[in-house]
Amino acid sequence: MPTRPNPDDLLDRVMREEDRQSRGRLKIFFGASAGVGKTYAMLTAAQSLREQGTEVVAGIVETHGRIDTAELLAGLEQLPLRAHNYRDRNFHEFDLDAALLRHPQVILVDELAHSNVAGARHAKRWQDIEELLHAGIHVYTTVNVQHIESLNDVVGQITGIRVWETIPDHVFDDADEVTLVDLPPDELLQRLKQGKVYLPQQAEKAGRNFFRKGNLLALREIALRRTADRVDADMRAYRADRSIAQLWQTKDRIVVAIGADADEDQLVRAGARLAAKLQAEWLVVYVDAPRWPRITLARRERMLKTLKLAQSLGAETASITGDDVARALVQFARGCNAGKLVIGQSQRHGWWSRWRPSLATRIAAQGKDIDVYAVAREMRDESGSARALWDHRPPEDGGRLRRRGYLWALVSCAITTSLAALLIGYLHPANVIMLYLVGVMIVAVRYGRSASALASVLSVLAFDFFFVAPRYSVSVSDVQYLITLLVMLAVSLFISTLASRLRHQAHVAMLRETRAGNLYMLGKELSTVLTLEQILEIGRRHLGAVFGAKTAFLLPDSSENVRVAGPNAQDVHALNDADLGVAQWVYDNGQPAGQGTATLPAAQALYLPLTATMRTRGVLAFVNDVAAQRGDHAVQLALPENRQMLEIFASQIAMAIERLHYAEVAQDALLTMESERLRNSLLSAISHDLRTPLTSLVGSADALAAQAGMSADAQAMAVTISEQSQRLSGLVENMLDMARLQAGGVTLNRQWNTLEEVIGSALRLLQKVLGERSVVVRLPADLPLVRFDAVLLERVFANLIENAVKYAPQSEAIVIEARVAQEPGVAGFLEIDVVDSGPGFPAGMEERVFEKFTRGDAESSTPGVGLGLAICRAIVTAHGGTIRALPVDVAAPGARVRFTLPLESQPALPEED
Repeated sequence: MPTRPNPDDLLDRVMREEDRQSRGRLKIFFGASAGVGKTYAMLTAAQSLREQGTEVVAGIVETHGRIDTAELLAGLEQLPLRAHNYRDRNFHEFDLDAALLRHPQVILVDELAHSNVAGARHAKRWQDIEELLHAGIHVYTTVNVQHIESLNDVVGQITGIRVWETIPDHVFDDADEVTLVDLPPDELLQRLKQGKVYLPQQAEKAGRNFFRKGNLLALREIALRRTADRVDADMRAYRADRSIAQLWQTKDRIVVAIGADADEDQLVRAGARLAAKLQAEWLVVYVDAPRWPRITLARRERMLKTLKLAQSLGAETASITGDDVARALVQFARGCNAGKLVIGQSQRHGWWSRWRPSLATRIAAQGKDIDVYAVAREMRDESGSARALWDHRPPEDGGRLRRRGYLWALVSCAITTSLAALLIGYLHPANVIMLYLVGVMIVAVRYGRSASALASVLSVLAFDFFFVAPRYSVSVSDVQYLITLLVMLAVSLFISTLASRLRHQAHVAMLRETRAGNLYMLGKELSTVLTLEQILEIGRRHLGAVFGAKTAFLLPDSSENVRVAGPNAQDVHALNDADLGVAQWVYDNGQPAGQGTATLPAAQALYLPLTATMRTRGVLAFVNDVAAQRGDHAVQLALPENRQMLEIFASQIAMAIERLHYAEVAQDALLTMESERLRNSLLSAISHDLRTPLTSLVGSADALAAQAGMSADAQAMAVTISEQSQRLSGLVENMLDMARLQAGGVTLNRQWNTLEEVIGSALRLLQKVLGERSVVVRLPADLPLVRFDAVLLERVFANLIENAVKYAPQSEAIVIEARVAQEPGVAGFLEIDVVDSGPGFPAGMEERVFEKFTRGDAESSTPGVGLGLAICRAIVTAHGGTIRALPVDVAAPGARVRFTLPLESQPALPEED
């Protein structure tokens, strides 16, 4: 029977269609690795569109030197690339503004995961494509499986190579069309050998690393599965958009329905075996029927244990609500497009079970497109004895409430009978029946089905005994009254059943509305907080109101050790050292633990990680007191619906903590930037004011030392004044250089130079500082020319050598080494080491020594202000290189500073005559 569409779904569909019409369409050519032919397939499709009269423009297409791919560009308009100057090098990138201005129907933008050069409008090419789509331009692009964010680490583990250019999963999932470009591994390896993927030198290296057959097989399977998952999601979205209730068995998916009985584990294991045999996804679901509140605590715990077993076997779990178990299961299976339903089937006892159709029969009648698997079993009660499936014995914990319901059924019947006796002279017997039905309905709403059933039977007997002739007898003289009594009993039972179901549904709806309201209020209050204490107080208050448990928040300190946060001392005493250890494990591993979980279940509390977008921000602990442990509080927290709500609460709190953290980071960064700006301005002003008097002081001291006839002591004092003035002048120069570099006021004058020239220039500059100390320079004879600013690089060598002179022993030589290095996939670079035999850098300070005003040993008597290495890093970074301090080698102690300079294609030398 066709299902009427939901009006809200229809409205949402109309809005999405309107947005889709104004937005361009994205088509992705998807492959397992480079060389499968993604760009070739994209260009082939573009040529086909062009022949059909569609306006196609090539925005950027990477042919990688492949002739057959480049030939497919013939006839296509190509947009000129935009030049970007970055670190004195020109890079040619896709021109987004030109594409928007040209506004073709379809544009080709290759390599979706590409990172744009610094200074471009967007950091990533997929962001450029988003802007094109918003402008209504259709885009064709390409991407490999390793560039999808969620698969990046998986591919990296398989191949041993991690790529850093990735796209968010939603970019791939939101694409209008994905075309898988597939090629068997043997054919791809043959293309690699023929030089159709990489140049011969690169192909040989790639064949030994990434392009191994095992890697290609694994990548091909991942790409096929990712494409299949997307197609499955598209198919389900299509069914939902068109309100198609009929099942489409395009992919095996199994639903296992469980109850709260003792042998449900057998059913879950049978479902797991079936799923493994069929290589299918599977879900385990529990139907929360109206009889759930009367299930004993032991059976609830058993049901939750079964759900945990299912999760450990790899299943997804869910809890759904429904009056009719068969209808609820069929609707759930169709909603998740599951074609197979596994249920338990036991031997049926009693006349009622034989008259009522079995669950399998009812499912088969309502879901003719679903395969039903019935697993034979024998139902057992809490003691392990066999019992019938329909036998729901009264639970001990609900006995008092049930006895009260029976009592009120008697009282209701007595009150109604008394009222009817007073009004029988004025009312028709049919109206008296209505009074009894009202009493039955009141009992059903208040006390449920069993009490209302008793009220129904008592009402029929009372009406027959007091108001049907012969009165004060249960016999009936008129056959018509017999029919009346039977109809009255049937109507009473029907009303009692209906009222009991409505009562349960209203209770469930009220609980869900309450939780949704609490979640809304939690998010609303957390959006305006300004301090961590406010976040913890709001979270504690809402969690206590919804779940009725004591809560504690444990946040990490500077040593990444969790501590109870907040002023509530009661929470501190509730957690002992062992529980703090559990909380530390949860924080370190990002997984729940404690009561109700499979990890450390003996703990006093349930611990959940406060996981935000970037990292785990802390731990949330539910601390149960003795009264809560005696009840079903732990069971309620373990219910899938309650656990999901609890995780949402924890996620909201974690996001609020992270937002506050980044707000503080941004504030600190703003203050740091402002203080740096003020400090640089102050340094620049002071340095300029000190420069002139220092120059005069040095000149006067040198002139005084050169005068004849001065005593030895006076001449020594003049020399000391000159040396110290020159040292102070050097410090001033360093401060000026640092201020200029940070202000961006230094323009590199990069020329082709030899490294030995700039090293010789630095050594001549430091002749007085070096004195008798020896410097060993080891440069290969075939060292290439390098483009750099000779003046600034001279300062780098001068600062590094001067730093070595300060700390190295007088008798030990300072060594300068250089070599050409090469990394896979990276252009060559020059690697230079400056080595001394001093004490080396303190452990853990290898990175900090390059910060401004930072010294390796703050208490050292060696003069200096900690600017030399910071200036070196600024200059080397401006040249596109890196600099670092290597740890001390026990075999060869001392300090080793290594920096690199990028190599470029050598200039053409003039021919000799």
